[in-house]
Amino acid sequence: MKKNVRIVIDGKEVYAPAGMVLLDAAEQAGIHIPNLCYLKGMNAIGACRLCLVEVEGLKAPVMACNTKVKEGMVVRTKTEKLLELRRFVIELILSMHPNDCLTCTKAGICELQNYAYELEIKDTPFTRKRLGYKPDDANPYIKRQPDYCIFCSRCIRVCKEQGTAVLNFMGRGIESKVTTSGDKPLQNSQCTFCGSCIDVCPVNAIVEADRDQRGREWEYNKIKSVCLFCGCSCDILVSVKNGRIEKINPAANKGSIERYICAIGRFGFDWVYADNRIKAPLKRINGALKEIQWPEAFSFLAEKLKSYRGKTGFISTGNLMNEDMFVLKKFIKDVAGSDYFGTTLSLYSDTGCLAKSQNIEMEDADLIILVDFNPSQKERLLPALDVYFRRKLSRGAKLVTINSLQTDIGRASTLNLIGDPELIVKQILKVLISKGQNANKDIVSLVRNVKNIREDIEKAAEFIIESFNPVIFTSPKLFKLSSNIAFIKGKIVCPGIEANCHGIARAGINGYKTPEEILSEGLKCLYIIGDVPIRSRPEGVDYLIVQNSHLTDLVLEADLVLPTRTFFESSGSIVDWMGRIKHLHSVINPQGQAKNHRDIFLSVAREMTISLNLPTSQDLKKLLNGRTKINTNNFKKTYNFDINSPQLIELLSSSVISNSKLRWLKQIKEGVK
Repeated sequence: MKKNVRIVIDGKEVYAPAGMVLLDAAEQAGIHIPNLCYLKGMNAIGACRLCLVEVEGLKAPVMACNTKVKEGMVVRTKTEKLLELRRFVIELILSMHPNDCLTCTKAGICELQNYAYELEIKDTPFTRKRLGYKPDDANPYIKRQPDYCIFCSRCIRVCKEQGTAVLNFMGRGIESKVTTSGDKPLQNSQCTFCGSCIDVCPVNAIVEADRDQRGREWEYNKIKSVCLFCGCSCDILVSVKNGRIEKINPAANKGSIERYICAIGRFGFDWVYADNRIKAPLKRINGALKEIQWPEAFSFLAEKLKSYRGKTGFISTGNLMNEDMFVLKKFIKDVAGSDYFGTTLSLYSDTGCLAKSQNIEMEDADLIILVDFNPSQKERLLPALDVYFRRKLSRGAKLVTINSLQTDIGRASTLNLIGDPELIVKQILKVLISKGQNANKDIVSLVRNVKNIREDIEKAAEFIIESFNPVIFTSPKLFKLSSNIAFIKGKIVCPGIEANCHGIARAGINGYKTPEEILSEGLKCLYIIGDVPIRSRPEGVDYLIVQNSHLTDLVLEADLVLPTRTFFESSGSIVDWMGRIKHLHSVINPQGQAKNHRDIFLSVAREMTISLNLPTSQDLKKLLNGRTKINTNNFKKTYNFDINSPQLIELLSSSVISNSKLRWLKQIKEGVK
């Protein structure tokens, strides 16, 4: 913990941690120092010169973005000399900037426009220049307009820090521009279309491709929620106009490693409005699905569950909110009287790994160890975690990767250990014990015969000993093995592919069976909840009930279809991979007659005069505790699970990709123009 120092900024006494830069210290105290190139959390480059301040005792102004606070420092940020310097800088920038503020899509959040207003600049005394660069608008996601660029390099730096490094300067002097290698369109580069460049651009140089069709900034109602498209469960800020989602941005705090969302989270929202949304209950009548009203659907479903009592199989997505899953658990037992329940969690993990995954704070981690775990932005496999690890690495943490083969994240790591992950973990344990780390007799006994330890493995053990907050990320199949390291020092996390897999596991939901195991039971009635990887009606099923938001091949073969809301239309909570409860908020009204999963279960129970209740706040608080005590484990590896599977990710997210503008990403990947 760094010691606080006392400084004075514009006459206000401020206390800030030693080593913090002046700009952040001022912001922390509610004093804004103008800047156009600074990115909180990253090293400053001092390109714009807007943040110049006067420090008592120094002859010339200094840059607040890279000057660190010192005890007793007296700082002035708004002297007439400084204001004149800032006017000069803004006027120079405006001389090379399009003068179209009245129609600019960035109006209202354009930082250049805001500073010009604050400094009372109405025009520039310098000769205007226009380079006439063509925009890059050949993709449906991101539009780059070089004529608006102010050369702050924010987009270049944020792209580089997260490991994609697609953008850089090309050319010299005033004719420079930010572009891709070879000045190619974004889709011909390694761009993943995450849109991080959009979030940091202070002007209109990089924006959403269809931004000019989606309203002005002041027209939006902005609501914080959580993305449930994958296991990263990123915080999102949803901009709504006239009851319709118009854009999505990350909602994590500025400077946080978590301030990121991927292309699916940013651009997949039009999936909500797809033509194949189910807007009313459907019942198969004379061989065809016909719309019916909810009361009839509830009554009919109640009768079916009575007639198939104890003989109905349930298969659910692992992406339900806590509130939905709590009610479903009681619904299966008390209403359907069934013991047959499986979830998609079982496709990539067992609930024991997910339930014992520990609560962590990523910002505090100074050493990250990845054991057989390979998140990837390029493969869209938990891309936010890939970004977090790379950002931690660039900000001073160490990254150790343990894999049988070379990986992208391994190439970026501090130490890349390639070999048999099981053997490498045992060897690390052996070194830790030999260097005096406390371990119980079981671990000592299990590694007694481990030999031939490489120098780089000894180095990994030294990293663990030297670190203050090591965190181990592991695939489910090596969780038990890797937890022995966490028993000695650190914490361990087993990420999952779906957003609320940890909440479901911690709640003790008895959905351990795979969909295949449920189908093999020979049950005559099958109840599917959510989007699961079953594409056609299973053989031998007499009655098929599907509860989903969109029409799929499976829905078209169902006997009863119940329309559900998407997570944009629902409120509730999840437990994320760090063990935090996150709350979702309904940002738009539901399409048609769609209902929450929990409301459907409760209504059917009432139809059968059975009482079910929503979880209490105490029920949800229990999820925070989790079963996070780590015990020593044997070295048995579980072979059934593979979290490093882009194919599984694509299978579980096929609905959103197929029914939104994200289809273009798939076409580009497959080489379809």
